[in-house]
Amino acid sequence: MQRLIAILGLTLLSTVLPGEVATASPALGFDLDRATIPQLQRLMDRGSLSSVRLTQTYLDRIKTVDVKVNAVLKVDDTALAQAKASDQRRRSGHSRGPLDGIPVLLKDNIDTRGLTTTAGSRALLGSPPSADATLVARLRQAGAVVLGKANLSEWANFRSTHSTSGWSGVGGQTNNPYVLDRNPCGSSSGSGAAVAASLAQVAIGTETDGSIVCPSAANGIVGHKPSLGLVSRTGVVPISLEQDTAGPMARNVEDVAITLSVLQGRDRSDKATLAYPSTQPTDYASAIRPRALRGARIGVWRNAGVDKDVDRIVERNVSLLRAQGATVVDVDLPYQAEIAEVEFPALITEIARDLPIYLQHRPRAPQTIQALVDFNRRDPVELSKFGQELFEQAATAPGPDDPTYRRQRQTTTTLARRSIDETLAAHHLDAIIAPTNSPAWPTDYTAGDAYILGTSTPAAASGYPSTTVPAGYVGHLPIGLSFIGPQWSDAKILSLAAAFEKAYPIRHAPRYLPTT
Repeated sequence: MQRLIAILGLTLLSTVLPGEVATASPALGFDLDRATIPQLQRLMDRGSLSSVRLTQTYLDRIKTVDVKVNAVLKVDDTALAQAKASDQRRRSGHSRGPLDGIPVLLKDNIDTRGLTTTAGSRALLGSPPSADATLVARLRQAGAVVLGKANLSEWANFRSTHSTSGWSGVGGQTNNPYVLDRNPCGSSSGSGAAVAASLAQVAIGTETDGSIVCPSAANGIVGHKPSLGLVSRTGVVPISLEQDTAGPMARNVEDVAITLSVLQGRDRSDKATLAYPSTQPTDYASAIRPRALRGARIGVWRNAGVDKDVDRIVERNVSLLRAQGATVVDVDLPYQAEIAEVEFPALITEIARDLPIYLQHRPRAPQTIQALVDFNRRDPVELSKFGQELFEQAATAPGPDDPTYRRQRQTTTTLARRSIDETLAAHHLDAIIAPTNSPAWPTDYTAGDAYILGTSTPAAASGYPSTTVPAGYVGHLPIGLSFIGPQWSDAKILSLAAAFEKAYPIRHAPRYLPTT
C-alpha cells in the first residue's frame, strides 16, 4: 500500500506541526490536504480506496475539525449511500468520470433536493427546494457525492452596508482556519474555509463581485470565477443575473479544472449559457499546459502602496513568472473609479428584480424584498449583529426600466470589459495578474468587514474569468494571486494558474491558531 501511494505521488503520514490539525489519515494512509482528484481516482480504480472510506473520512473530519471552523451547515444524510452507489458503479465498470465518488460541499444558496437551502437566512428555513439546481444535477450525473451545505455570508453578503463576512442567521460565524479570530472573507466563506480545512475535496461557491476569489485567497486555496454563462445559475439564489456565477473551489488548480468541466453546460432556463462558443473545451484539466508561462506575456496590476507586505509578495511572484519564461509588464487598469460609482446602485435594482423571481419557487418563504425586511425586524437573530440597509434600499429601488439604472448597468459592464480588453490589447498580453487580497482582518461585528485591498471588480463586472492561486503568506495569513483574462479564456487562465502553482507550491495546511 505504501509503495502504491508513493508511486501515485501522495504524501505519506507525517509529523503534525504545533497547532495543526492532522490531515494525514491513518484510515487512508495519505494526507488528504495534498491529495488530488486524479490521485484519488487511481487509488479507487485499483481497489486501494473506496468512495465510502473517503466520504467517511471527510464526515469524521467535519465532526472533529469543524467545531473550530464552523464552515458546514448541514451534512447530507445520504452521503454514504451516494458513495456506496459510486463504489458499485466502479466495480461494475460503469464509473461516470473523474468526479465519481468525490465528496463535494455546496454553498447554501444553491438549491439541493432534500436539503434545506437558506442563503443563510432564517426566512428560508422551511421546506427544502423540490428540485436540484442545474449545477447540482450535473454534479450528481457525474457521480459526485453531495456531502452537504456550507455556511455563507447571509444573502451572499448583500443585506447590510456594515455586514461581517462569514456570518449568517442560520449558521453563525465561520472562522478562518489559519487564524481563527480572522475573517474568512466573501460570501462563499464556508466553502473556502471548508476546503482549506480538508472538510471536502471540492466546494462550490458563487460570486457577484469577489465572493469566490476573496474567500479562496483568504483561506489559502484555489478558486475560479468562470466567464459569465459558462455555468448555469438556475436554482441559485441571486443578487444579479448580470454578474452572478457559480464556480469551483479546491486545494489545487487541477481539481478546480476537473470540477469546472462538470459544472459547465448549456441550460435553456439560463439564457447566458446559450452564448458561450462551441469552441470551449469540455475537459479543462486536459487543456492545462505544464509550460504555459513560457513565452506568455503577463500584465501585473500591482495596486502598490496599499499593503507593503502584499507588495513584497507580488514582486516575488513577478520574479518567479519571469524565471518561468514569461514576459511581465506593469499595467494599470483604467476606469476603476467610474465603475465603482455605478456598480453598486445597479446591483440594488437587480436584486430587487431577480430575488423575488427566485422566491416564487419557494412558496413558504417571504415573496418580496419588503416581506424579507419585515421578517428580519420580527426575528430575534437576524438583526442581532448588523442591519439590513441594502434590503431597505432594494425595497424602494427604481425598476429595471428606469433610465438611470440602465445607464448604470451599461456603464458598469462596458467599462469593466474595456478596462481588461484595452489593457490586454495595448500591451499584447495573454493575461493580467493582481494580488487578490490583503491579509484577513479580525472578525468584528461593530466595525464590520475591513477590506483593504481587492481586485475582483474588473472580472466580476465584465463577466470575464478569474482564477486565484495561493501566492504567499503575511505571517500566518494567506495571500492569493489572481489571473484575469478576456471572455471565454477560462482554459488559458487555468493553464497559467496551474503553471504558476507548479513553479511555486507554497500552500500549506492551516494550523487553526486562535489568534496572531
